[in-house]
Amino acid sequence: MFIQTEVTPNPATLKFLPGRDVLGHSTREFRSAEEAAASPLAAALFGIPGVVGVFFGGDFVSVTKSNGEWQHLKPAVLGAIMEHYLSGAPILAEGAAAERTGDEFFAPEDAETVATIKELLETRVRPAVAGDGGDITFRGFRDGVVYLTMKGSCSGCPSSTATLKHGIQNLLRHFLPDVQSVEAA
Repeated sequence: MFIQTEVTPNPATLKFLPGRDVLGHSTREFRSAEEAAASPLAAALFGIPGVVGVFFGGDFVSVTKSNGEWQHLKPAVLGAIMEHYLSGAPILAEGAAAERTGDEFFAPEDAETVATIKELLETRVRPAVAGDGGDITFRGFRDGVVYLTMKGSCSGCPSSTATLKHGIQNLLRHFLPDVQSVEAA
């Protein structure tokens, strides 16, 4: 098994590509060892000193470290991922859901605008963000403001504000005059 790695815009996060399906069309983020109990792979990764975040995408695993150098942490992460796939264990424990989404909020009269926002996010934004080892989800729309949640390598990334404000906000405003700004939720 050969696992590729890619750097992300977030220096604390590295993207691992096992060459196999991770979660297909779903995603899942783990921010603590307690949350990681829902996944044998995430639990193994959180067992490595210095790992503070794990994100599963369709075909990748993003790992976030607290400190130290990747040259010291990377071999342990590669070993844990390889061992997991060779064991044949599932990515998520039985009964664990893939993406956990909270309640969305928007006024019924904004349903058409929200549908367009979601389509633009799905077709133009999420593929690019996944390429950087993360994900972005719609949380709500109120008074011209779009609320989004950034996950994986995008969560806490130094360039995430620029991504939201200059990239996504400009895209949405170009197609939807009702959108005034984009905020992290």
